[in-house]
Amino acid sequence: MIMNKKQFFKEGVQAGIPIALGYFAVSFTFGMMSVANGLNASEAALISLTNLTSAGQFAGLDIIAASGSYVEMMMTQLVINLRYCLMSFSISQKLSREESWAHRYFVAYGITDEIFGVSAGYPGKISAFYSYGAMSVAVPGWVFGTIIGAVCGNILPAFVVSALSIAIYGMFLAVIIPPAKSDRAVMMVVIGAMAVSTAFSVIPILKGISSGFVIIIVTVLVSASAAYFAPIKEEGACDET
Repeated sequence: MIMNKKQFFKEGVQAGIPIALGYFAVSFTFGMMSVANGLNASEAALISLTNLTSAGQFAGLDIIAASGSYVEMMMTQLVINLRYCLMSFSISQKLSREESWAHRYFVAYGITDEIFGVSAGYPGKISAFYSYGAMSVAVPGWVFGTIIGAVCGNILPAFVVSALSIAIYGMFLAVIIPPAKSDRAVMMVVIGAMAVSTAFSVIPILKGISSGFVIIIVTVLVSASAAYFAPIKEEGACDET
């Protein structure tokens, strides 16, 4: 069945609701930490609205708190967030060829680990409106969580803050497990990423590499291997004989 834009948007909203709930919890912590490090609620909200990256924002907050330089901030964000460029390349294969460049740019703005996960796991091609649907709830969840966390400040006890900080990992597992169970290629990518990441954490010569570079190396190595051994076939394409 051929789906229209409204149907794609509706499915995107459904996929984005659990993401928004997880984002709210994590960004709530970011908002509280922002206020603790001298930012106000509007500044914290602006950071969340324009970045949409938990690792990048927390790392940037540390640099702001330490009065780091613009160059340090730029290099840190480049290293941590470069994976989103790779994710955008991957999602471009999932978009219909009829999608305009404007739609592709807006989709790229909303590429996060979790939105990428649900988009990549969607069977067949997707419309830009699927991403818009997911973004329409996920982005407000991230921004409003930041605002409320900033307003609450440090009212909550430390153990609650600690619990909220690991919520995003449980959410990410919920995103990757269903497609991994139904698609052997996705399962091999997940297992491969876990194996390579483990190697960087236990092998002495690799343990000294920064976490940002580890993310990039793991992403490039595993995604390139998956693209070579299990490429996405174009619909309607026929095998060469």
